[in-house]
Parts: sequence; structure tokens; C-alpha cells
Amino acid sequence: MRLPVLGYVSCGFPSPAQNYTEPTLDLNEHLISKPSASFFVKAKGDSMEPEIKNGSLLIVDRSITAKNGDIILAVLNGEFTIKRFTKKGDVVQLTAENPKYKPMMINADSDFQVWGVAVHSIHKLR
Repeated sequence: MRLPVLGYVSCGFPSPAQNYTEPTLDLNEHLISKPSASFFVKAKGDSMEPEIKNGSLLIVDRSITAKNGDIILAVLNGEFTIKRFTKKGDVVQLTAENPKYKPMMINADSDFQVWGVAVHSIHKLR
């Protein structure tokens, strides 16, 4: 589906209204760079707030290798989780954005696998 792009909108001081529209935009082309390696998941819970809200739709790309600071989809002890990824030597740390959750330290003995990197988060405003 292609939708019209109405132009840029000021987030600071109001700017004069624009009298034109830009060409249409296909969200698939804009949000998904590798369709064969991408999929959607829905966030559940508040551990990644305020960055990712409960119910946010995440686009995950399996073709991207996780690097420090990425938000990843991981399998930890047989369950999926979304967390911020940091690796120092052989130790992986998974960190929630919400400070009420403690970071998780993953070592070589852990049942852990990176399933992909979250590249976009889409959430409803109302």
C-alpha cells in the first residue's frame, strides 16, 4: 500500500503550512530492507519503556549481526526477550530500558541465541 507523504512537520515552533504533497511512500520499502530476513513481533510488558511500549510492533531483521547498543530479539532459556545488547569479551549483557529491571549477564553456559536485531518500533498514539 502506498500513502501520500504530506511533507515535513515542525516539532518545535509551528512553520507555515505546505501546499504540496511529496510522492507516495510504501512503508514496506521504507521499513524493511531485507524482506526475506525480516519479521514482526509484538512487545509485551514494560521492561523496554519508554523506548518500546507494551503492544509496540517491532520489525526484526535476522540478517544483521548484533553490535553493542543494538536492541535485539533473543532466545534465553527457551523464551523470547527484547533487550539492549552489550558484549564484553565472552560475556553478553542484556539490559532493559526501564531502570526497575536489572541487567541480565549471559555466559557461555547460558542457553542463549540472538534471533535478530530490532530495526523499527511502531506504536499507536491513541
